[in-house]
Amino acid sequence: MKTCSIMLKAAACAVLLSTQANLVLAQPQTTQTGPMLTPWAADARAGRGWQEYPRPQLVRERWQNLNGPWDYAITPTTASSPANYEGKILVPYPLESTLSGVARGLKPDERLWYRRDFSIPAGWKDQRVLLHFGAVDWESRVYVNGALVGTHRGGFDPFSFDITPYLKTGAQELVVAVTDPTSEDDQPRGKQRLEQSGIWYTPASGIWQTVWLEPVPAQMSIASVKCTPDLDASQLNVIVHGSTIATGDTHYAVRTRVLNDGKVVAENISRLRRHAAIAIPGAIAWTPDNPHLYDLKVELFSIKDPVPPRAKGQPALGLFGKNEAAHYAKLPADAVLVDTVASYAGMRKISLGDGPHGPVLMLNNKPLFQYGPLDQGYWPDGLLTPPTEAAMRYDLDFLKKAGFNMLRKHIKVEPALYYAHCDRIGLLVWQDMPSGFRESAKPKPTADRNRVYDRDEADVPMPSATAAQFETELRAMIDALYPHPSIVIWVPFNEGWGQFDTARISAWVKAYDPSRLTNAVSGWSDRDCGDLYDLHNYREKMDLPNRKDNRRAYVLGEFGGLGLPLEGHLWWTNKRNWGYQTYKTAGELKREYILRLEQVRDFAKERGLSAAVYTQTTDVEGEVNGLLTYDRKVEKLTAAELLEIHKSMKLY
Repeated sequence: MKTCSIMLKAAACAVLLSTQANLVLAQPQTTQTGPMLTPWAADARAGRGWQEYPRPQLVRERWQNLNGPWDYAITPTTASSPANYEGKILVPYPLESTLSGVARGLKPDERLWYRRDFSIPAGWKDQRVLLHFGAVDWESRVYVNGALVGTHRGGFDPFSFDITPYLKTGAQELVVAVTDPTSEDDQPRGKQRLEQSGIWYTPASGIWQTVWLEPVPAQMSIASVKCTPDLDASQLNVIVHGSTIATGDTHYAVRTRVLNDGKVVAENISRLRRHAAIAIPGAIAWTPDNPHLYDLKVELFSIKDPVPPRAKGQPALGLFGKNEAAHYAKLPADAVLVDTVASYAGMRKISLGDGPHGPVLMLNNKPLFQYGPLDQGYWPDGLLTPPTEAAMRYDLDFLKKAGFNMLRKHIKVEPALYYAHCDRIGLLVWQDMPSGFRESAKPKPTADRNRVYDRDEADVPMPSATAAQFETELRAMIDALYPHPSIVIWVPFNEGWGQFDTARISAWVKAYDPSRLTNAVSGWSDRDCGDLYDLHNYREKMDLPNRKDNRRAYVLGEFGGLGLPLEGHLWWTNKRNWGYQTYKTAGELKREYILRLEQVRDFAKERGLSAAVYTQTTDVEGEVNGLLTYDRKVEKLTAAELLEIHKSMKLY
């Protein structure tokens, strides 16, 4: 979602940026009365934000939240650890944000240091202790009591370390060192840029999601529960992975119970790390109108080898398939419960089906027009981090009340609690992979970007290390978000930004997760692959071309962008605030919104359009084309108005 003039200026500035001696660093923007704050800022500053258990798909009872005030310092990247720290920073808000209490930028040649003490509860004795990070942007080194316990590269995926070997008696010291090149390098970063203008936003360096500790059993614990619904077969496919490899005579069995309204409706016992097909009689389908979720109770048991020894001369019994399943199908009397986690699952199917004009999007084997906003997920006081869990849910609840049935999460990955709320309220999610590229490698916009549907040139050549890092982070994103039924489409690339090997990446995503659809690239550089043919058009009168082929669903990945600047709610008070078309009153905005949506309705009826994504949920920095102001204090079009409009269109 961009505009030609802004893109040309941004591209020109980017070329100069790499040669400038003094980089333009992010600074908190102010309204006439001070930093722009949301209604949840006071709760965030008081430590009432991000206190909930952060991993809703794998819940244990015991944990310790490490969010709150940490010491911080900034040094050159070549310097050793600081002897003294500069002050306090509020975790999990990024360095540049107002809510962090620091609100200053991080240069590519600087390192951000965090430090805090913590203690291990006495009740965790004889357990292994895991240290979890929801997300840290971008490269992290983690030290416990002076020892390096691990490193991580990637700004949007969760990671963990077993810190048990590094613990001592009494108080413990945790230090995290972070570097973040932002737009000076080509790692996945989304909309962050050292110099903000137009569609490029303030960077968010360092820790920006919850940091927490968790005790797990010393011998073996549940590491992941991967659920894949098969609605046609009315069964839930489950694979439970353990924390390590079983050794010796101890074996492990998993009992998975599926509950509906607290009652067990299905149960399965299988070997750890084996596929379990759990039949769910009369499975209730998950839909936006009825987002039904089944609770799961997953228990790990240690057992003796259930396969009897083979007598001399007898054929092998077999350790896989039906023979093995039969040996593990019942827990022995001496089975010992080792670990227990709670999870949930939704029974839904996303696919393509036949429509009157070609393939259409299907949900649970029925055509469903998917309509919702482009959702950037930025906040004026927290940047990438919503001020509180309530703030995060406010946006989603507004969209649901407004009658949208989906959203496109635009080149950002949210905390797991975000997707859990989408699961619970029934919002379909198209999940973008955050873009990454060097500014000089970004495709140049043409005079009319609305007409750039298919580019003739090949994908941008990508250095092998850059490609490997992108694919590592792409896989990590899919792994982390796989359990959420609300996510129905993966979007590896957006508008040619860092786009490379499109057909191969698209095929890999589809093979890695065949339970969902793949939108290879949203807008611009179509490569005749993936499940969707995705166009972007921001014209008042949209002139979409006819369907390109009869293999893919036809969708409008971005449109609208109607601007309404409201005095007192602007991030930039001394720069141009823009939309693709800008209006002066809410009445004009409503009229133009209806006119755009009428065109979408006609495209759906006459050409088989399957989905449309309106730009956008909220204003973001210099963009004033949101349905909500950036501070979330004004609904430019109320949820009730939007619901009435959407019902009148009868799109779904």
